[in-house]
Amino acid sequence: MVMSPLSWSELEALNTFALDLVQGPTNAQANLRLFNQPEETVRVTLYRDNHAWCPYCQKVWLWLEEKQIPYRVKKVTMFCYGDKEAWYRRQVPSGMLPALELDGRLITESDDILLALEQAFGPLGYGLETPQVLPLRRLERLLFRAWCQWLCTPTRSARQEQNHQEQFLGVVAQVEAALGQAPGPYFLEPFSSADVIFTPYVERMNASLFYYKGYSLREANPRLGAWFEAMETRSTYRGTQSDFHTHAHDLPPQMGGCWANDNPQTLDCQRQVDQGPWLGLPDVGYVEPSTSRTEALHRVLKHRHTLVQVNPAENSMVEEALRCALTHLMTGLACSPPPQSDLALRYLRDRISVPRDMSIYAAKRLRESLEITAALAGDRQGPPIPTQHRRDQDPRPFRRSLAT
Repeated sequence: MVMSPLSWSELEALNTFALDLVQGPTNAQANLRLFNQPEETVRVTLYRDNHAWCPYCQKVWLWLEEKQIPYRVKKVTMFCYGDKEAWYRRQVPSGMLPALELDGRLITESDDILLALEQAFGPLGYGLETPQVLPLRRLERLLFRAWCQWLCTPTRSARQEQNHQEQFLGVVAQVEAALGQAPGPYFLEPFSSADVIFTPYVERMNASLFYYKGYSLREANPRLGAWFEAMETRSTYRGTQSDFHTHAHDLPPQMGGCWANDNPQTLDCQRQVDQGPWLGLPDVGYVEPSTSRTEALHRVLKHRHTLVQVNPAENSMVEEALRCALTHLMTGLACSPPPQSDLALRYLRDRISVPRDMSIYAAKRLRESLEITAALAGDRQGPPIPTQHRRDQDPRPFRRSLAT
């Protein structure tokens, strides 16, 4: 059955999603987090990226959420996505992120920030400089370097590619062994700063190696798989967690390039990440929440005017095509979009960012409906995603729309 698109007022009537940004679960949209404490107790301001992608910001963000330290958030544009705000340059001339203000003192460098937070509020499980955590921090850096060598070095031969892969897998074996020393799924017992240290780049390794090398870190390594499962029981991690599509396309400009191999399995992985199906990808393992569709609808409705304006297609076409996709999202019924709107729908499909825009399952459902609707109009893909920058993700139009 093919139906006519719901009107905006009809879609608004289905907008039942609600989230307490200040007191509720970890989320990327909050500018203030209180954990049921009065606002006058806030001693911390976290300066993190507007895109909710920066790995070093994620590390500090996750630590604050786990410790439930009340804090304010001031969001700054990473250079890859747009111009750095002048007010931030005045405070932090280097422009580096994250930065944190604690009792009026400004601190940069994520590890220095965590050490200062430990001094002020106590450690998260084990402190960063304890004998238990120090060797794990060194192991995380070793893993990071092996990943960068495999992912970011252009290879001149199959043998060189194999060497880089073997070196990475050798370090992964050490990580598996370290996880095997603990009685539970985490690096130490209980959950601690060691897990926070590993989280950002292990998540990005899982995404990038699947997309560029056809290798599933999470599925190939049982203890890392169990670690991911344990992390996903934590609402703190779920609120900061990204998906394969966001990481795969945001990493190249940040890392100076990501190099794919010529394995046919890699091409299959890339097609799935880019064109679906997105459900079943090994980027998330917990059960899909019942609110995933309504969350996606809520977030699109909040920004719908800007989404129409920034799309390169003609506004009236985008507006109707978007209503068709949202109609499918909420009813499951096909809704034919305007002719030639496949490019416009896939432009939006490719620019959903997790967790900046919505949580991981909400994004999967929205991508799915955009693709199903686009396929009714044609098989053309949208304009290529830039690899030298992501200024197609410039946050300024969305900030302006929220200010008016």
